Amino acid sequence: MREENLETPFGPPSDSYFTGTLSGVPVAFLSRHGRGHRLSPTEINYRANIWGFKTLGCDALLSASAVGSLREDDAPGRAVIPDQFIDRTRHRPDTFFGDGLVAHVSFAEPVCPSLASALEDAAGAANLPARRGATYVCMEGPQFSTRAESFLYRSWGADVIGMTNLTEAKLAREAEICYATLALVTDYDAWRETEQAVSVETVIAILGENSAAARRTMREAVARVAPDRDCSCRRALEFAILTDRNAISEEARRRLAPLVGKYL
Repeated sequence: MREENLETPFGPPSDSYFTGTLSGVPVAFLSRHGRGHRLSPTEINYRANIWGFKTLGCDALLSASAVGSLREDDAPGRAVIPDQFIDRTRHRPDTFFGDGLVAHVSFAEPVCPSLASALEDAAGAANLPARRGATYVCMEGPQFSTRAESFLYRSWGADVIGMTNLTEAKLAREAEICYATLALVTDYDAWRETEQAVSVETVIAILGENSAAARRTMREAVARVAPDRDCSCRRALEFAILTDRNAISEEARRRLAPLVGKYL
């Protein structure tokens, strides 16, 4: 295991990356909130984090996070593997593009199906109750939902709510990195009036109970990621660059070369 400190055009990542092998597969690990959980969801430098993974040569990103449930049957202690997102964030940069180079990637299917399948199979092997196929509401935070908001999201047909994954998924798509997430249910959000309001104490308690199963799931999932998978995630920029090639400045070409160099 090696610790790597990276600089990016978008500032510093949340922390050092740790690189090594897991289940015989080369991997890189980053704590999105920083060691000791120093960064709130809004303070996370998502662009730097994803850029760092791209720089390290990663082509797949498996995420794990805590979420609140908006459904009775997605009880605390279970996990879901979302395939859709709803964006309720307001204060965070969520694209690498602009400043002289415009690109619009397809995001109708924001999660890589190959990675989602790997997580689903891995959860089964790790004896973690998990359901594939869910809609994740990504809110700004750091406050939890009001009860009115929670009822609204349920009326939309959403399944879980969290504060981080959508922004990662958007940037991973722009970086042509496959993305999927294991969302660990820690509470019932605020809609279930018979439950106590969401608290950090509750979240930590449930995560503690499920941490071993989550680690086993990730270890199993890494071994199941197909290196030769043929998915559109890895070609997301092929037809996405809108700016006339002659109008792209040398500075923009240089700054975004790890993403767009092969297309320019």
